[in-house]
Parts: sequence; C-alpha cells; structure tokens
Amino acid sequence: MRTLILALGATLALAAPALAYDGTKCKAPGNCWEPKPGFPEKIAGSKYDPKHDPKELNKQAESIKGMEERNKKRIENAKKTGKFEYDVAKIGN
Repeated sequence: MRTLILALGATLALAAPALAYDGTKCKAPGNCWEPKPGFPEKIAGSKYDPKHDPKELNKQAESIKGMEERNKKRIENAKKTGKFEYDVAKIGN
C-alpha cells in the first residue's frame, strides 16, 4: 500500500508542471509561439530583423554545387579507369 501511494505521489509530482502551465495562446495544436512582452508580433522590418546578406545565405548552396561537381568528376573518372580517386586535383581533365 505504501509503495502504491509513493508511486502515485511521484506520478503526480512529475505531471503537475505540465498541468499547471497555461501561459500560451495556441493558434492551432502545436503552434503555441507568442512573442514576449515588448517584442513585435512580426520581426520583418523591426529592430530585431537580422537583415541577412544574400551572399551569406547562398554560401551553402554554392558549397553543395561545388561538391556535386567534384563528385561527378570522381564518378566519371572511376567509370573510365575502374579506380576511384578521391583527390580531384589528381584527375586529368
């Protein structure tokens, strides 16, 4: 009996924080983000807007494009020679 009471108490203690929280206004299930007080509803155009540089945003796309080109050269060379060469500089064009 004592073990049952302890188990029930532990369960309620763990569940209590989830039951007590009601500080969000959910627009839809799972979409409960709301701005902190003093923070704008929309970030674009506010002082919190990061104004990302397009060059910085395109770095990853350019990196992936270069990787795909190198991999294409490696595969073409492997099909020609039957040997895979990782170093693209060693592959003759």
